[in-house]
Amino acid sequence: MPACFPRDQLFLIAGPCQVEGDDLMFRVADHLAKLAEKVPGGIIFKSSFDKANRSNPGAMRGPGLEAGLASLVRVRERSGLPVLTDVHLPEQCAAAAQAVDVLQIPAFLCRQTDLLEAAGATGKPVNVKKGQFLHPEGMAGAVAKVRGAYAAAQRPGAAELAVTERGSFFGYGDLVVDMRSFVRMRAACDAPVIFDATHSVQKPGQGSGGASGGAREFIPPLALAACAAGADGLFMETHPDPDRAPSDGPNMVPLDQLDALVERCVATWALVRA
Repeated sequence: MPACFPRDQLFLIAGPCQVEGDDLMFRVADHLAKLAEKVPGGIIFKSSFDKANRSNPGAMRGPGLEAGLASLVRVRERSGLPVLTDVHLPEQCAAAAQAVDVLQIPAFLCRQTDLLEAAGATGKPVNVKKGQFLHPEGMAGAVAKVRGAYAAAQRPGAAELAVTERGSFFGYGDLVVDMRSFVRMRAACDAPVIFDATHSVQKPGQGSGGASGGAREFIPPLALAACAAGADGLFMETHPDPDRAPSDGPNMVPLDQLDALVERCVATWALVRA
């Protein structure tokens, strides 16, 4: 399989926030498989089998490990796209690695040593999202833990790793993106840097009923700015009907608006590097 995180071509991680029924998953995957022809570095399909950090205890979390991984296997078989999912506990890593192509460490868990090492020990590519509380150079420790686990498992040849910028807390309910982060984090981690364009516009705990809100209208300008500032890849959650999605609806890109935005990002990324 080609590199999941190329440094010389813009790539995209995209999909619905959490695993839903096959009809929805296949609809999004089919769309992304066609869009992948216009993304030089390819597309990785993303969805989470468990949203373990929901704001409210009664919020929908997803189908769980077994059913969620089975769904992602069906997506990969149908679409041909590599697939990515979050892991929250060390004991989830081995099972997830059997089913998906890329493991992702959520931002709030980026300092959890046991989780990082368990992900690295699988030999799978790993994307570590920067905590909202960390400065860019603070990610060097997380990266070192994953790489150490790759080496300890004698799988250094599989040590493909990326880090993701997803905004930093500014006060209590807002996130800001420092565009210097792409240069600084790449230098500190020696890894491709991805921009999470959708979670960066999240408003934690400020939606209805205490759920997280979001400012979807700022996704395009931030994504374009990140491509110009040096991001190697983009992360965008997308859904055919975000306002009815079980999680993160206010900060997902409507599926019918995704292509135009991605094409603009590809053009901007190429223009700056020309």
